[in-house]
Amino acid sequence: MSFLGFDGKTFAIFGVSNRKSVGYVTGQILAAEGARVLYVVHTEARRASLAKRLPAEDIYVADVEQGDDIARVKDAITRTHPMLHGFVHSIAFANYEGGFRTFHETPRAHFLQAMQISCHSFIELANAFKDNLHPEGAVVTISISTTKMAAENYGYMAPIKAALDSSVVFLAKSFAGFSNIRFNAVAPGLLKTSSSAGIPGYVDSYLFAEEVIPRKRGVSTQEVANTVAFLLSERSGGINGQNVVIDAGMSFNYFARDVVQAVTRRNSSGQ
Repeated sequence: MSFLGFDGKTFAIFGVSNRKSVGYVTGQILAAEGARVLYVVHTEARRASLAKRLPAEDIYVADVEQGDDIARVKDAITRTHPMLHGFVHSIAFANYEGGFRTFHETPRAHFLQAMQISCHSFIELANAFKDNLHPEGAVVTISISTTKMAAENYGYMAPIKAALDSSVVFLAKSFAGFSNIRFNAVAPGLLKTSSSAGIPGYVDSYLFAEEVIPRKRGVSTQEVANTVAFLLSERSGGINGQNVVIDAGMSFNYFARDVVQAVTRRNSSGQ
């Protein structure tokens, strides 16, 4: 029997891009623990690619930017799987076309598109599946370790993720009116993923993070997925409306001695 209590349970994962993504790794953990995993990807091309790795799994396509797609994929899933024990929302998008802009120059269209895809889709999915979620189920979304640090290259996505974090609490409260379904967010530090590779200057930020993290090694996708699986499980039954930070200690070590010394030496040398 699974320690996490996943035997015979069914979960949907929304937002799998490739084998290095949080959604994919989470799915592998759930399956290894005895769960049935349903995957939802953005395009037919991604479905074809994922099907080569997971030929026996049910894989659906939905573009959450299109209003009808969520209702369509909900109907497609629930025809065969009328009861889900939870789902993972691992969907985010920011339009960096045209290169880096300072925050006050954020185009309205880009901001609203990112809000729909990265945040409001979470609310829409919860609402669409509310009658098909087990009353003791769990839902997890993927946030970031902090929305209060103004990392210039991350730009307007931090306010979007702040809205996502707030949505976790409000969904937990809403669903408490008719169920015991829990909503939580996993908030990782910088990860090596294909999505992060598209952020301007991300590699430099990642290398800096590794210097500040006490163990001198970044957070792995496996570590994040492990926490997602835990939050989906009955073992985390007392955790609801929370944002679980996974940054390997970076948040308390910004003044690491070697990093501070490197900066002060550079400044004192006039460079």
